[in-house]
Amino acid sequence: MSAVLLALCLAIALLLAVATLAAGNLLTAVIVLGAYSLVLSLLWAAMGAVDVAFTEATVGAGISTVLLLVALLHTSARRVAPVPVARWLGVAAAALLAAVLFWAAPDLPRFGDPASAPNRHVSPRYLEAGLAETGAPNIVTGVLGDYRGYDTLIETVVIFTAALGCWMLLSRRPG
Repeated sequence: MSAVLLALCLAIALLLAVATLAAGNLLTAVIVLGAYSLVLSLLWAAMGAVDVAFTEATVGAGISTVLLLVALLHTSARRVAPVPVARWLGVAAAALLAAVLFWAAPDLPRFGDPASAPNRHVSPRYLEAGLAETGAPNIVTGVLGDYRGYDTLIETVVIFTAALGCWMLLSRRPG
């Protein structure tokens, strides 16, 4: 993806994030948030993180949107005005998080830097020994299934637990 298209997708993602926050109707906010997740998955794919893009598309744009829509069926679609103190606490927390991220960002390696630690240590090892150790002809499958098997299992358990919790909360009868 060219730099212009990447910048356009990033601008669209930022616009959708602001539109989600500005939406007065929760149904509109859920739909725009689903579109935001879809654009984010395109950005992940453009950056070469296909597994993260797939996860973002299925969990962020798919399952999360459906769960939020189901939750709206059992609640009011109108947004309740937040307490003024809570709004300012949220703004302060977001500003603090942004400051920490901007402070930490210069320590990250440049995008595509062949001299970065993952490209010098981890990736060559996976590429050299992956087929022999995992037996998977596709190295991505070998990494996700064998090297990161427990991580993938725990991610699946977290998603299942969240879905089960939402189902239990939404299926409760008032009374």
